[in-house]
Amino acid sequence: MSKDEFYMKMALDEAHKAAKQGEVPVGAIVVDSSGNIIGMGFNRKESGADPTLHAEIIALKEAAKSLKNWRLRGCTLYVTLEPCPMCAGALVQARVDRVAFGTLDLKGGGICSKYTIGNDPRLNHQFIVSSGILEKECSLILTKFFKDLRQSKT
Repeated sequence: MSKDEFYMKMALDEAHKAAKQGEVPVGAIVVDSSGNIIGMGFNRKESGADPTLHAEIIALKEAAKSLKNWRLRGCTLYVTLEPCPMCAGALVQARVDRVAFGTLDLKGGGICSKYTIGNDPRLNHQFIVSSGILEKECSLILTKFFKDLRQSKT
């Protein structure tokens, strides 16, 4: 198992926590340059009644608190779904070095599907992007969640 797969499995664990709470199953973790996990999060928009409670934002806040610094240089964010434009903007602001995600968000991705926020030279920071890490597992949890949600409404 690669380092990326190891950390993505941890992000998937976070996504499963979200699903158990009826949240869209997205999980994220932040890893520092030494390989320490310094932030974790899963979607909490519904339970928190807050549109900004995405997994990435929660993990970034926890990481910044852990480092006592909003600059997350040397850090990698692992997230099960391609970040949206809001989260991609937060990743630029946090100065992360790298974002690694599992599956594309074809409807609203802010990293490569719809926008390329992390690689836009007009912004003051860019980050390395790695995609497709445990893609099948990351896609499956989302597909199952929305299938079950649709079935429960009929």
